[in-house]
Amino acid sequence: MPETESGRCDGIGAEEGRRLCADRRGVATHLIRVGIIGYGYAGRAFHSYLVPLSKGLALEAIVSSSADKRQRITQERGCRAVASVEELLADPAIDLVVLATPHDTHADLAIRALHAGKHVVTDKVMALTTEEADAMIAAARTSGRMLSVFHNRRWDWDYQTVRHVIAEGLLGKPYLLECAVMQDRLPGGWRRDPERSGGMLHDWGAHLIDHGLSLVPSKVVEVFCSVVHATADVAVGNLAKLVLRFEDGTLYEVCLGNMARQSKPRWFVLGDRGSLRKEGLDPQEVAMNRGNIDAATEDPALRAVVRTKLGDLSAEIIVDSVRSSWRSYYDNISAHLNEGAPLAVTAESARRVVAVLDAAGAAIRGGHGVSVSI
Repeated sequence: MPETESGRCDGIGAEEGRRLCADRRGVATHLIRVGIIGYGYAGRAFHSYLVPLSKGLALEAIVSSSADKRQRITQERGCRAVASVEELLADPAIDLVVLATPHDTHADLAIRALHAGKHVVTDKVMALTTEEADAMIAAARTSGRMLSVFHNRRWDWDYQTVRHVIAEGLLGKPYLLECAVMQDRLPGGWRRDPERSGGMLHDWGAHLIDHGLSLVPSKVVEVFCSVVHATADVAVGNLAKLVLRFEDGTLYEVCLGNMARQSKPRWFVLGDRGSLRKEGLDPQEVAMNRGNIDAATEDPALRAVVRTKLGDLSAEIIVDSVRSSWRSYYDNISAHLNEGAPLAVTAESARRVVAVLDAAGAAIRGGHGVSVSI
């Protein structure tokens, strides 16, 4: 059965739902038909681009309330453009719903989709509160459907490089991990509104918190956070500093800025045997926006620098970045739904991020650290 470039199989209509198609190895795989809610930047640049790249997934429809965007959807993505969420959820051909919508809509839309019998991927952050996250998880269990969160930056080159260096033992036991994303770009649209977005930490911060929870094999026992408002017209703030203290004594620090005209190191890690410094953001978003994520390249000057002990000798090592891919997220979704592979990003792991964000909010309001067990 011939396969088209979009990931569909010729001869299969939408009304037939999931039909069998053959992947490159000739293994029978169900075709999971995907509907995306939202065609802002996340829906257009990330989800509707990445979904068709995964074997076993087919982009079937995208929802937008804007007539202009619906016209763009058919032109740019070659799939159906749907005017309402209700229409998408009532469509029996849709197996998986992806939420590319403002953060304050995730819980309601996810629960509605799960109750409609759809599997769900929601963009990060999972939800604005742990209560919302718990309700989403409960709906997934009741419906027997999959719920996952788009933490694509688990496949960032810099993060995977840090994981690799730690696993190789070059740093010994890390006791301080600092990560930063300092940009000179103020948020726009709903991201400026803390009631809709949750705040500065709920965007990039959700990814960086997820990294810390994955890198440190221990419970978070204390959260401190402060947000600086350098300009009065940006309600979410201009600088956020978050510090997590883990039960094993490790400190993990996140620094975010949207009005910074110079950067900090993307990573700075100290261990009892060595240290790591890594500059620069992951290059995949730039390549993806140019139309080919697989063409991503990194300036060699941005490679990680590790200083460590090799026997009795001190050494400086330049580490090539681990070349991972955001494609892996939807590849795993397909493998999970089609073959029963373990889910790479579980709802329960994403809930831990929301719990940290809840504690960070309490720390900001109280002006002091908050004791937790996360």
